[in-house]
Amino acid sequence: MKLIMRSEFDNLRLNDQHAFDVDRNGDKQVVKIYAGNKLIAKKVTHKKSIRYFAVKEYKDYLVDLS
Repeated sequence: MKLIMRSEFDNLRLNDQHAFDVDRNGDKQVVKIYAGNKLIAKKVTHKKSIRYFAVKEYKDYLVDLS
C-alpha cells in the first residue's frame, strides 16, 4: 500500500459501490474500504496523526464527482 491524499480517500469512501469497516483500539482507529472482498484503502488514526493508504491500482476505483 502507498500513501494517498485525503480527497482521494474520501472519493473512495463516498462511493456507494464500496463498503467500509471501522476498528477502534485505544488511541488507534483504522477505517478500511473494500471493493467486493478486496481491501483497496485504509485510514489509520493514531492519537493526532492521520495517514491514508491505498493499493497501487486505487485510481481504477475512483469516481468522477463532478
